[in-house]
Amino acid sequence: MATPNRKKATTSSGDSRLADNKKAQFNYAIEERFEAGMVLQGWEVKALREGKVQLTDGYVVVREGELFLIGCQINPLRTASTHVNPEAARTRKLLLHKDQISRLIGKTEQKGFTIVPLNLHWKNGKVKCEIALAKGKAEHDKRDTIKEREGKREVERAMKQRQR
Repeated sequence: MATPNRKKATTSSGDSRLADNKKAQFNYAIEERFEAGMVLQGWEVKALREGKVQLTDGYVVVREGELFLIGCQINPLRTASTHVNPEAARTRKLLLHKDQISRLIGKTEQKGFTIVPLNLHWKNGKVKCEIALAKGKAEHDKRDTIKEREGKREVERAMKQRQR
């Protein structure tokens, strides 16, 4: 007798993304993307399942050859255990291979490059952080991005009006 195919449960919305850093796409030109694991505590995983995370102010730093995510807010649930002292904005370690870390360190030592978190998502039951090697955009580049976005909106509006 064959067992029925069962779909894995992700988040309540069906999407495996937990949080996006939309500011990163606007403020930085993305050069390379990496997927890093995260060292989390139990209460943080429970809070992530409930969607209590904010990534917009987060950034990645290198300390002693290791990567750390700073500024990512994971708000504890009200039902958190009494023996655990949850800290919403604690520094979280990111897990990558040594050769990837050394590559990122070498690139960030160059002028203008930085490491920014792009999103948090589930992958095989584990929380992953997509980070990117990025270069800061100048003010005129940001204006160009806004113009492109508004141009696309105008085209979409025109197409929608034409279909009606």
